[in-house]
Amino acid sequence: MSKVLVIGAGGVGSVAVHKMAMNAPIFSEIALASRTKAKCDAIAESVLARTGQTITTHAIDADDVPATVALIRQLEPKLVVNLALPYQDLHIMDACLEVGVNYMDTANYEPREEAKFEYKWQWAYHDRFKEAGLMALLGSGFDPGVTSVFATWLKKHKLDTIRTLDILDCNGGDHGQPFATNFNPEINIREVTAPARHWSAGKWVETPAMAIKQEFAFEGVGPKNMYLMYHEELESLSKHLPEIERIRFWMTFGDAYIQHLTVLQNVGMTRIDPVMYEGREIVPLQFLKAVLPEPSSLGATTKGKTNIGDIATGFKDSEERTFYIYQICDHEEAYAETGNQAVSYTTGVPAMIGAALMLTGVWSGEGVFNIEQLDPDPYMDMLNSQGLPWQVKELGGPLGF
Repeated sequence: MSKVLVIGAGGVGSVAVHKMAMNAPIFSEIALASRTKAKCDAIAESVLARTGQTITTHAIDADDVPATVALIRQLEPKLVVNLALPYQDLHIMDACLEVGVNYMDTANYEPREEAKFEYKWQWAYHDRFKEAGLMALLGSGFDPGVTSVFATWLKKHKLDTIRTLDILDCNGGDHGQPFATNFNPEINIREVTAPARHWSAGKWVETPAMAIKQEFAFEGVGPKNMYLMYHEELESLSKHLPEIERIRFWMTFGDAYIQHLTVLQNVGMTRIDPVMYEGREIVPLQFLKAVLPEPSSLGATTKGKTNIGDIATGFKDSEERTFYIYQICDHEEAYAETGNQAVSYTTGVPAMIGAALMLTGVWSGEGVFNIEQLDPDPYMDMLNSQGLPWQVKELGGPLGF
């Protein structure tokens, strides 16, 4: 039996359990838990209607380690898949260690009080998981996740060494809203407003948020402005592929998004420190999250495509070569299959794939692993068969910026 417990009932959790149910020979039993059981129940109804598979639903506060331990012991899963908020990663890892069950997530831990995206807290768990004979897999989403696997696949099959790596994340979808985020607004805005950083010549180079932009023509989408940002896979890739001289992450944003975000920053609505309002403390960004559209509600109206990939320049047989590997996902096709738009789909499908490879023993180990430490081939094969087919082509040379 390959029973899995998924914690988190947002768009990514919804896609993941839909795709798990579509792969019933691997996922014999699926349990979905969240703070709000009604969200789990709604997803379970959709899964049943679309796949004929039944999943169980449970209420859990993932910040409550004893309660999470009790639920894991009750369900006895082979793997816990954490698709909750990144603030809760360490609590869920603690629960897995206490019970003795493998762990997987899609995003690295960050403290609530500071927008600090680092792996150090989770990497510190390596010895504890190793001593327990357990495996923890970090970052099996798209970015991080697929983008890291793309890099290791290129190194395995196309390049002897990688000199520069650029990760390009384009969402060309239109949801029809004046301002909304395609995944959790609190996490999205914390990422976007944080200072940009990239890895160059063995050190981090920091620049102001959204200060550096370039136009790039994305296949299936068209020309878009993309902005230099920091993203967590830069940290793990610079550690596990130390040969790379420069690693950068770019994400596209429309002018309307930038204008709205600028105003919200200027009036203090993106602050993550509490302020007093009518005798009680509130966090402005959390209040903003409450009034913005729920990302899972955007699927029915979102049209267009995403295009996410890597451009790597390196050497093959002493000759410099550049390859572009990418995946294009259609919002409407993703919604037709799972009831969720492509941003959730492109994270939820890789979450299912990482879980499948762990459950089947294709990926195994003891300790804490980032996804680029494992064999990319089975993951790449499943991307093609599970709804995220990828393409690779050789370019005439490195990016000109």
